[in-house]
Amino acid sequence: MTPRKIIIDTDPGQDDAVAILLALASPEDLDVLGITCVAGNVPLTLTARNARIICELADKPGVPVYAGCDRPLGRALVTAEHVHGKTGLDGPELPEPKMPLQDQHAVDFIVETLRREDAGTVTLCPLGPLTNIATAFQRAPDIVERVQEIVLMGGAYFEVGNITPAAEFNIYVDPEAADIVLKSGASIVVMPLDVTHKALVTAPRNAAFRALGTPVGIAVAQMTEFFERFDKEKYGSAGAPLHDPCVTAYLLAPELFSGRRVNVEVETHSELTMGMTVADWWGVTDRPANALFIGDLDADGFFALLTDRLGRL
Repeated sequence: MTPRKIIIDTDPGQDDAVAILLALASPEDLDVLGITCVAGNVPLTLTARNARIICELADKPGVPVYAGCDRPLGRALVTAEHVHGKTGLDGPELPEPKMPLQDQHAVDFIVETLRREDAGTVTLCPLGPLTNIATAFQRAPDIVERVQEIVLMGGAYFEVGNITPAAEFNIYVDPEAADIVLKSGASIVVMPLDVTHKALVTAPRNAAFRALGTPVGIAVAQMTEFFERFDKEKYGSAGAPLHDPCVTAYLLAPELFSGRRVNVEVETHSELTMGMTVADWWGVTDRPANALFIGDLDADGFFALLTDRLGRL
């Protein structure tokens, strides 16, 4: 079977790093055409640095990495050093990257790639704010119908918010961009907090990462140990939820996930609920379904897949 072509759009972030590693460990399934970086968890200079660090950790320095938008479409940037640390990858001691950042802007790469590849063969995998994707769609509306699928991590409904009472971080950072993407007409799968909070790195699961005995396994264990302190304190959970790897895992094993095709809209006007993803889970409106909104996963199957694949690197 031909590997599925993907572009990973990201703001690493420890959980972004694990999502990237899972993709790079699966070349028979996923052809990573490039990694595009956006400001989010930390500013753009750090997300572009972190993406290259992860490629080198995976011994994949040939994957092209592009820097994109350094701020949301119409508001000031909000970052999450309180979760991810000052670098975004706090936890392991990883060397500065040697591989170059590509000269081309991430948005131009997205547009060019979607126009070059056969229509319906490239999947976009946003792991952070949707600024790069929305900008590409605004700049080149012809590419929207060429996208095979968008599988994104963002939003929440039953789990409400993690950065405000109503909003999940990725959507809150750039709600206008999320609104553009969800209204684009592209085929969309949403991985909200409702499912990602079920992908918890418990102590035994983290021990399995460390037991791989490889630089990747040890680094992932160290990342999740740093990352989990925030969620343990906030939610009283048993460990850190691996939000972004749910995107990659869905591409590899969609049978691990379940959800509903519903209408999802983003609040862009109310300061009280700014960035809220309003999912019509119960079908109480006549608004047409625009996304597969995932609500559950087989957590044991997810971690078995993740540990097995990370062991390949």
